[in-house]
Amino acid sequence: MAYSFENIIAWQKAHAFVLFVYRVTRHFPKDEIFGLTSQFRRAAVSIEANIAEGYKKLSKADKLRFFNISQGSLEECRDYIILSRDLDYISQIEFEELHTGLVTTSKFLNSYCEAFVNNNALNEEGM
Repeated sequence: MAYSFENIIAWQKAHAFVLFVYRVTRHFPKDEIFGLTSQFRRAAVSIEANIAEGYKKLSKADKLRFFNISQGSLEECRDYIILSRDLDYISQIEFEELHTGLVTTSKFLNSYCEAFVNNNALNEEGM
């Protein structure tokens, strides 16, 4: 059982992804600070923040709603990774690392959601 959202592996993977997004976007063109840089960072932070917020929700429906918002933010980041590559803001290596982080985070979040949906024995604090 997780005693804090920080113990949830999906949150840990999301947090690592956010840190990498911040490192990579630090090198984006300055004229993107209010554009792609801001949007990419906001979407990445939303992934982990919604896992954290959903963790303390009491109803199953509320928890799943926040986890679903995280999943939507993951897809938003997928688009920003592709856009960053196509604009030549990131190298192929950075693209692959971002993509791997995104896929890993998505897999853990999806597994967490599936386990939550399929396990009626979970207490109100989640897994």
